[in-house]
Amino acid sequence: MSKQLAKSTGLVGSMTLVSRILGFVRDMLVAQVFGASAAYDAFLVAFKLPNFFRGLLAEGAFAQAFVPLLAEYRDQKDHMQTQDYLNAVAGTLAVILFVFTFIAIIFSPVFVKVFAPGFEIGGERFDLATQMLRITFPYLFFVALVAFAGGILNTYGRFAIPAVTPALLNIALIACLLLLASKLADPIKALAWGVLLGGVLQFLFQIPFLLRMGMLPRPKLGFKDPGVRKLLRLIVPLIYGASIVQINLVITTMFASFLVVGSVSWLYYAERLMQFPLGVFGVALATVVLPYLAKEHARKDDKVYGQIFDWAIKTGLLVAIPAAVALYILATPMLTTLFQYREFTSFDVAQSARALKMFSFGLLAFIMIKVLAAACYARFDMKGPVKIATISLLVSVSLNAILIQYMQHAGLALSTSISATVTMVLLYLRLHYRHGIRLQSDWGIYTARVLLSNISMGVVLYYGVAWVGDWSSLSAGLRAGYLSIIVVSGFVSYCTVLLLTGFRPRHVIKPIAL
Repeated sequence: MSKQLAKSTGLVGSMTLVSRILGFVRDMLVAQVFGASAAYDAFLVAFKLPNFFRGLLAEGAFAQAFVPLLAEYRDQKDHMQTQDYLNAVAGTLAVILFVFTFIAIIFSPVFVKVFAPGFEIGGERFDLATQMLRITFPYLFFVALVAFAGGILNTYGRFAIPAVTPALLNIALIACLLLLASKLADPIKALAWGVLLGGVLQFLFQIPFLLRMGMLPRPKLGFKDPGVRKLLRLIVPLIYGASIVQINLVITTMFASFLVVGSVSWLYYAERLMQFPLGVFGVALATVVLPYLAKEHARKDDKVYGQIFDWAIKTGLLVAIPAAVALYILATPMLTTLFQYREFTSFDVAQSARALKMFSFGLLAFIMIKVLAAACYARFDMKGPVKIATISLLVSVSLNAILIQYMQHAGLALSTSISATVTMVLLYLRLHYRHGIRLQSDWGIYTARVLLSNISMGVVLYYGVAWVGDWSSLSAGLRAGYLSIIVVSGFVSYCTVLLLTGFRPRHVIKPIAL
């Protein structure tokens, strides 16, 4: 793979890491103040709704369709034509978002009832969720425009700014929690105001960088613009097909709303830990790979396209499997170290750990879906992911209905992992048989090295956790210290066995003419 791809992925990952660390700080503070309470259940629904539509519309359907089209404009049109296209997209997107946000605010009770049917109408969770949704939903308007700006920056190789922008949301949430919560009758609403403030800050942050590039759009209505019409045609199927994981997670929340108080929160804390490697690495990988795949497809260079695809899958495997093993074995130590203080009890840790272990089975699939979907969208293959999304949703809903009866909230996490795995397999088969995308011949040896290294790491982590014993009885400093030692020991074991079995960095860092 080209060093340019590796450098870009590392840059995006490191910038995203800043946001994720701030996110953990936020969650640690929130866990201490609100724990796994009814009020926090209500906030999570009010937060997940605009986040769901963000993933579905902004960072999902829109980004996947917009970046390949913009790459075509950049390579085949002049600057004036590209700028005019951006102006039309900006104006059209803003109008659609404004109308949708306005409708959502008016019909907030309906949205809450649909997405959290287990919340009793007139009950504490339902009323709080409805009130907070009216505060949080405008976040979608701003963050979708942020995704639009980020698509421009990524297409032109400015990966760092879009990657670090989400950190502003966590900063806003932390600030509102510390400065505003104690002054409100309902302290939980401070988090809702933090969401809205975070969206505004992210939007304002990217404007100077677009201006410096000479790519700041001047919005105009463009429903008749050919490029916009093509974008809208591509987005329609992608709205359903591009954000499979987002849809499954929302379905999980709907089922969880019928369970005991705290179930939504337990799933959330587990999901946050699962999202750490997914956000830092999986999103970074897909973000960088999509523009390059789109460029090579536009150039009709299938050889380089295949090399980039092969590198992305190998790199994903190298990181995703050890991350999944670590999440499973270290579920209780990590949750105890991060969250078990004040209102967040050992029982909450145990319940969240059950969900995290089930989520860990799907981490590889969650990461690979992002790469595989990017490979499809770069080739303007929208129908395949839509069909696969349908199958995935059917699997998810069916398993949710079955597993919730035997495993409660942990069953919902497991069904999400299984449906994601089905999606991963079907996406790869689509790319292989329909588009002729094939992995290189050294995959057998490569996979064996990775698996042996993970077995070694797993043994080290398991005995390290057993040696410590009761994590909840330790002070915060000892928890963090022991966890750091175990994680470092596991990492060293993983890397050592990789090297002993013949793995070398050049196996994933090979020259590609980009």
